[in-house]
Amino acid sequence: MRTRVTRSFAFEAAHELPWHPGKCKRLHGHNYRFEVTVEGPLDERGVVIDFDDLKRMVETEVVDRYDHRYLNDFFDNPTAELLAQDVWKRLEAAGLRVARLRLWETSDSSVELLADR
Repeated sequence: MRTRVTRSFAFEAAHELPWHPGKCKRLHGHNYRFEVTVEGPLDERGVVIDFDDLKRMVETEVVDRYDHRYLNDFFDNPTAELLAQDVWKRLEAAGLRVARLRLWETSDSSVELLADR
């Protein structure tokens, strides 16, 4: 049996995609929303991770970094796919066993990353 824990987060940021043929070429912003799912064994308390600990780690590693920022300052090509990969790498480096990450750039467009386990 696998046990997974998921929590949702959000931040607002701006970017531009100079290569894009449409309006995304110009400076614009998004209300990004993302879900982080971690998996692992239950500890002595009966949890994979405490929801408050997950919140603190994700806010420190991701939300505080990107909220109300210009993403082109961090990425040459700030696509949703590359942003999602960066979020995953930051969370794993912080010690989370990420199983799934889903990032919505708009209310109807998202990127999903899954662990190769």
